[in-house]
Amino acid sequence: MAKPLVVITGASSGIGAAMARQFSQAGHPLLLLARRVDRTEALNLPDTLCRPVDVTDAQAFAEAIREAESVYGLADLLVNNAGVMLLGQLDTQDAAEWKRMFDVNVLGLLNGIQAVLADMIASGRGSILNISSIAGKKSFPNHAAYVGSKFAVSSITENLREEVADSSVRVMAIHPGAVDTELLGHTTRPDIIAGYEEWKTAMGGVLAADDIARAALFMYQQPQNVNIRDITIAATRQPA
Repeated sequence: MAKPLVVITGASSGIGAAMARQFSQAGHPLLLLARRVDRTEALNLPDTLCRPVDVTDAQAFAEAIREAESVYGLADLLVNNAGVMLLGQLDTQDAAEWKRMFDVNVLGLLNGIQAVLADMIASGRGSILNISSIAGKKSFPNHAAYVGSKFAVSSITENLREEVADSSVRVMAIHPGAVDTELLGHTTRPDIIAGYEEWKTAMGGVLAADDIARAALFMYQQPQNVNIRDITIAATRQPA
């Protein structure tokens, strides 16, 4: 392939699907990972492998990457996009929701990093782009556990960036504000969902998934010696 392999998790909808379209249009072969493989296959993108991988399954994650690399060569970009947002108050929220968020948002991200990092260091190139959240930088009501998981993503990203800088591997993060995706639908409290929707309406609308995908492509397309470490992107009228 003229351009190197891009791996995207959580690629069945929202930001992940938008990134898949953007990187495919830019000429990259893709490995798209999502539990809903029918949704990734429906994108109908050329030079693309779609695999029904849960990022919490480290072995399946690594095996899918090795399979794609056997076809398209070493992964040059891993986008850790898979995420769960289960909003709630800590005094009443089901602890299973905390575990689900940390399993997917943090441990799933670490699984992906471990699957590609050694080869990137050995080759002296490659990029890892972690999709955090503006909630990885500041607090919001009913977000405590989610904020904790996203602060973990942000701090892991920066710590790893420092560790591998001398190897010329880039580690980057995007911190999106509110985006029009399925993410809010993960929350199980109707009153919290209603309040969030009112907040979105009050600011006159939120970002589209394509807004984040364009930022990701821009970050990646810089020369390897240029690392846009962090972008925070939100609707202009989003106050927090």
